[in-house]
Amino acid sequence: MNRLIRGSLAALLIAAISACGADESSSPSASASVDASTPPPSVAASSSQAPSEPASPTPTPAPSLSLEPPDETDPSVVTATVASEIGDEGGTLTVTVTSAAEERIDELVLRWSTELNETLSIAPFTPSEDRIAEGGPPLVQPWTKWVIGPGEKGEPEGTTSIGWGPLFPDATLTIELDVIREAAGPVEFDLQILAGNDLLTLDDDEPAELRVEVP
Repeated sequence: MNRLIRGSLAALLIAAISACGADESSSPSASASVDASTPPPSVAASSSQAPSEPASPTPTPAPSLSLEPPDETDPSVVTATVASEIGDEGGTLTVTVTSAAEERIDELVLRWSTELNETLSIAPFTPSEDRIAEGGPPLVQPWTKWVIGPGEKGEPEGTTSIGWGPLFPDATLTIELDVIREAAGPVEFDLQILAGNDLLTLDDDEPAELRVEVP
C-alpha cells in the first residue's frame, strides 16, 4: 500500500512539473527585449531636423536722396536753418546761413541730389519769358554758379550745386530758392552747405548737412 501511494505521489509530482514547464514556455516573457540603438519615433523625428540658424540682420537701406560727404571738410563754423513754404504747386525754400568763422568764406555753396528734380524742381529763380525777351530785365543774378555734376570744379555726379558768392565773418546770408512741385507727396533730402567743394562745420562740430523734410 505504501508503495502504491509513493508511486502515485511521484506520478502526480512529475505531471505537475511538466505542466509548469509547458505554461512557462508558452507565456510571453515579462521583460520584452528592446533595441537600444533605435530611438523612439518622437526622438528620431526631432533629431533628424537640423537646428534652425538665426536669421541674419537685414541691412538698413540708406535714406533716399542722401549725399555722400565730400573728401575734404572746412573747419569754418556756420549756423544754418531751412524753412519751406511749399504747397501743391510749389513755393519757396529759404536757407539762412550765418558765419561764425574769423576768415571770409570765398564761395558759399548749396548742394543736393539731382534726383530730387523728379519731385521738386529747385532753382535760384522762377523761370520766366521776361528774362529772355528782348528788352526784358537784365540777367544780373546773385549766384556765382549753378552746376549739375559732374562739374569742371569738382562738383560730384548726380548732384546740383549753387554758389552764392562770399560770406564774410559774422555775416548772414538769406537764400530764397524757388520750388516747382513735379510730383505729389512728401519728400526728404540732404542739403549740404559747403565752402567751394569742402563741407563746412556746424556750431556743434557736426558736418554742415541738413535733412530737409517737405510734406
